[in-house]
Amino acid sequence: MSLPVENIAFDLNGERVSVTAPPVTRLSNLLRDHLGRTGTKVGCDAGDCGACTVLLDDEPVCACLVPAASAAGAKVRTVEGLGNGALSAVQDSFLRHGAAQCGICTPGFLVAATALLERNPVPSEAEVMDALGGVLCRCTGYRKIVAAVMNAHLPDRGHNNPPANGHAVGMPVVRLDGVPKVTGRDLFGADERPAEALSVLVVRSPHWHAAFSFGDLEAFVGQHPGVVAVFTAADIPGKNCFGVIPPFADQPALAEGRARFRGEAVALIAGERDAIAALDIADFPIEWRELPHVLELGAALAAGQRPVHDSRPGNVLTQGLVECGEPEAALAASHLTVTGAIETAYVEHAYIEPEAGYAFLDGDILVIKACTQAPYMDRDDTAAVLGLPPEKVRIVPTATGGGFGSKLDVSLQPLIGLVALKTGRPAALAYTRSESMASTTKRHPASMRATIGADRDGNITGMIFSGDFNTGAYASWGPTVANRVPVHASGPYVTPNYRAVGRAIHTNGPVSGAFRGFGVPQATIMQETLYDELAGKFGIDRLEFRLRNALRDGSNTTAGQLLAEGVGIAACLETLSPHWRRACADAASANATANGSPLRRGVGIASCWYGCGNTSLPNPSTIRVGISVSGEVVLHQGAVDIGQGSNTVIAQICADALGLPLADFRLVGGDTAITPDAGKTSASRQTFVTGKAAEKAGRALRENILRFANVSAGASIAIEGGAIVVTEGGERRRIELAKLPVDERGYVFSAEETYDPPTAPLDEKGQGIPYAVYGYGAQIVELEVDCRLGTVKLLKITAAHDVGRAINPQLAEGQIEGGIAQGIGMALMEEYVPGRTENLHDYLIPTIGDVPEIETILVEVADPEGPFGAKGLGEHVLIPTAPAILNAIRDATGVLVTKVPATPSRVLAAIREAGR
Repeated sequence: MSLPVENIAFDLNGERVSVTAPPVTRLSNLLRDHLGRTGTKVGCDAGDCGACTVLLDDEPVCACLVPAASAAGAKVRTVEGLGNGALSAVQDSFLRHGAAQCGICTPGFLVAATALLERNPVPSEAEVMDALGGVLCRCTGYRKIVAAVMNAHLPDRGHNNPPANGHAVGMPVVRLDGVPKVTGRDLFGADERPAEALSVLVVRSPHWHAAFSFGDLEAFVGQHPGVVAVFTAADIPGKNCFGVIPPFADQPALAEGRARFRGEAVALIAGERDAIAALDIADFPIEWRELPHVLELGAALAAGQRPVHDSRPGNVLTQGLVECGEPEAALAASHLTVTGAIETAYVEHAYIEPEAGYAFLDGDILVIKACTQAPYMDRDDTAAVLGLPPEKVRIVPTATGGGFGSKLDVSLQPLIGLVALKTGRPAALAYTRSESMASTTKRHPASMRATIGADRDGNITGMIFSGDFNTGAYASWGPTVANRVPVHASGPYVTPNYRAVGRAIHTNGPVSGAFRGFGVPQATIMQETLYDELAGKFGIDRLEFRLRNALRDGSNTTAGQLLAEGVGIAACLETLSPHWRRACADAASANATANGSPLRRGVGIASCWYGCGNTSLPNPSTIRVGISVSGEVVLHQGAVDIGQGSNTVIAQICADALGLPLADFRLVGGDTAITPDAGKTSASRQTFVTGKAAEKAGRALRENILRFANVSAGASIAIEGGAIVVTEGGERRRIELAKLPVDERGYVFSAEETYDPPTAPLDEKGQGIPYAVYGYGAQIVELEVDCRLGTVKLLKITAAHDVGRAINPQLAEGQIEGGIAQGIGMALMEEYVPGRTENLHDYLIPTIGDVPEIETILVEVADPEGPFGAKGLGEHVLIPTAPAILNAIRDATGVLVTKVPATPSRVLAAIREAGR
């Protein structure tokens, strides 16, 4: 039944507008769908995330909670209206502080900050945090946002002066794609929709495991005007199966007769927008028959348990192993050993942008525009499901509002592609927040156990680790987790005798996939908490214990890999040493003067290492760069920037390798039709792998130009007025570009280069060269525990991370702060409970008030394999945070919380169980 409509007139960004719409329409929808102001983002439709914040009569409100009728006669300002044609002071400040990463939450923060700054131009940190507390961010860690608002009044506009020729690397260049993020012009998956597009509604399983059958689907369509068609697995023309690791690919795009997890897609309803919006899903003709299900690891492995997949003999999907030396003998001969067990929970990615996009036919090419981390993987998976050759599918990434691993797997791409193929009309779909959280991948819950031993001098002698990881109903990235964890479970330490086993286990739980670290954050909690215990038994300072055992140049890893140079963990720990001494002294002083207070201070430390790229697998990236007739340098950069800054960092690398100013470059990104495959944005690989390809391409293009000019490698080049000017000594030669032939892409000079890191397969004992480059880091956490309540207050985190070479220090700092915020969530609050926490109200992520002061120290131990010595960073920064927090809680209370997250109830239970 259609709703009554009214004429709603109001002032929007200084202009009078009038819209005819139902008065109960959400103001966010009115602004986006009726008026095209897509700068107002929608992340939850429940007032939880604050991305849709606008000013209503100068007061910030969540537009998703305001009925359109409330705007009648009022004054509304959105992010598009903040600058009056130019950047406002706070928008400019966000750019220069690096406060915008993926950009999906940025408009909400800017609008809320504007309301504050118009009342108080020079706010304190507490005032900023209070004013912005209703907006969530998953990328930045909030610290640069706070700084940007506090410093918006400072007169340092015009900061974005391009770096000098040859000096882009190492400079804190403002994000090249930053202006659209702070103006609201960046277009995310839900921000575009063809006028004639059909809407798509996904029918999903309400049960963890169930058989199902359909009723009369034709009658259903006929009974609902505006519904065009229903599609099921029977309509899929290709192979109804996708997965990121081909040997383990097992997930259907639409389930066939049996759903294996709650939220699994079983059918699609396509229709006109209003008809789909008004449809009651309860009318859909489907009959369910619940079947026995299993959600927990222990039950999945129990004798007699029916496999989740009938095609497999049990629920163990796969197993990874790394073994060297004689671990049992080494532990038996150790002076001291420690043993422990840790469990971790599901963790939701909680990116602020739910999955969204649309598909359409361009001749015989299926074009899909959607948020993604892996356009070429999307293309290949979607083509296989739809029975098309890969060249007949084109993926055009939209701006992606966070990903952290989950947007590596296809989600809606084959679904909207199927509707577009079958109907010939464009098809659009945007997941609701609950739909996104129910159906997409999670961080693997883990059940781990380990024993570590050391000799009389405190040198590690051996370690045995076992970890089971709940991969859910389908494989996704479970094999990667099972194989990556054993390589890393020793931590960045010399461990001569070692066995680590990682297993991916099927249950009927949510699919667990990639999430910033691929299982290494879980394993590091196990290893680093045992290191603290072992150091305590020896009476050795905890930082010194780690430094004593740290990998160094010339060390061998547990996989037998010789690390010839570039090992930075000792440098990180040494850099932290004075901060550690100060923090420990401060905590001791506070506790000594507590006078019976239940508040206890604690200090924790933890280290990390992380291999950049795929584990012992091909991992290539290709970059193309060309110079047009007009003298424009065009960089075909296919590494999807999901907020980490690859658009800027890779351009900086290419600019210095080529020897031309960064200002001469134009980026062409991501589109599979016009950009070579730069590989997926995951595994901390883009700066290293794609950056290396960009360095090679830049150098190759430079060599082409110098060879054409017949000059030596030391000559300089510049582009001036449609010509390349080559200078060597006192001689200048001008190459008029318009007089030269162009290639099929319109370039006068061009180069395309591929880089694939040198690795070697692992043998049956996990010996080989799994990664070409590793990154390293260590963090100190200072906190306070209320021993009556079990609550934890973070006071400061100091982070030292070896980045090899900081291509862009500001962006590197932003990655560290954002990773730490996610580590805080994993340690203290984030626990996805299947079927219960499918919104951002019940599922808690850190807010602006939960992230303490962060002091970032960039350590630069260059690696000869990386571009200009750079290493990856994105994953590493999350890994040490949770174990450092747990170690600090134990330092404060004397007890270790062994089920993560360490919620107040678990902290309190551990204190009481220990009788403290």
